[in-house]
Amino acid sequence: MEAILKVKNLKKYYKENKAVNGLSFDLYEGEILGLLGPNGAGKSTTINILSTILKHDEGEIKFFGRDILENRKWIKSQLGIVPQELAIFEDIPAYKNVEFFTSLYGLSGKVLRKAVLEALSMVGLEDKKDIKPITFSGGMKRRLNIACAIAHKPQILILDEPTVGIDPQSRNHILQSIKKLREGGTTIIYTTHYMEEVEEIADRVVIMDSGTKIAEGTLAELMESYRNTRLYKIYIDSTSFQYMDRNKFKYDFFYEIEGIQKVVFTDNCFSITTIKEIENLDKIILSLVDRNLKISHITSEEGNLEMIFLKLTGKKLRD
Repeated sequence: MEAILKVKNLKKYYKENKAVNGLSFDLYEGEILGLLGPNGAGKSTTINILSTILKHDEGEIKFFGRDILENRKWIKSQLGIVPQELAIFEDIPAYKNVEFFTSLYGLSGKVLRKAVLEALSMVGLEDKKDIKPITFSGGMKRRLNIACAIAHKPQILILDEPTVGIDPQSRNHILQSIKKLREGGTTIIYTTHYMEEVEEIADRVVIMDSGTKIAEGTLAELMESYRNTRLYKIYIDSTSFQYMDRNKFKYDFFYEIEGIQKVVFTDNCFSITTIKEIENLDKIILSLVDRNLKISHITSEEGNLEMIFLKLTGKKLRD
């Protein structure tokens, strides 16, 4: 299958900082590609370049075989962009919001009206079309944001953290809408800080760190590559830090234990990836008890994306 988007050796510099540094990946028709990385990995810069907001410094990007630098206007017409920040007018009705953004792509008359109503229906806001979004919940505003991006029926939809800061019901509605869009033939690039969303909807995943790709594949392929890894989450009672600065707490001692691969400490929780075949939980617990840390509870996980991400980057997705 021929890729409809090819990114090859992409680079973007900000003075001495290499925001994107040799990134390469392909996007295939009808798939949802999850683009993951910790903060500072270069995801937002990559999205801005693909959206034609920024120009890259080196490398090559081709949409449907056309170079992005030579065909910016045409490529824009093929894209739908859902940015992190809401891009809606809160003081005009939902219908008028979608109508305005869709008209920018040349739609008019009956075709425009049909497209607007279909987009509002897709995100479950058809009964709110005459209401101003200033009265909407955060989740409803996010859904309207998506409607504004899909009404012109783009071939590629780029969603940059579309579910940030919303309630579970709205998040589920958005994820179901995204699945329907894929079923209708839309190709999607999806970034998020919620690993479970990628596990639910993505066909393939690209993981970035320090401006470049460090892993790529289907969920099954990634799981197979790291099938011998286990993730322990050890939650520490907050009272353990009454007399110490948790931000200055050193945990290098973990790496003296056989089988330990990566350790991250955030929100009173040690996330520890370890070789599954090596039984070392007793030593991990003892090392914490010896340092007067009170354990509230422990979970053990195998074969999930969070474990793989932690092992590859040494960070949590929200770090």
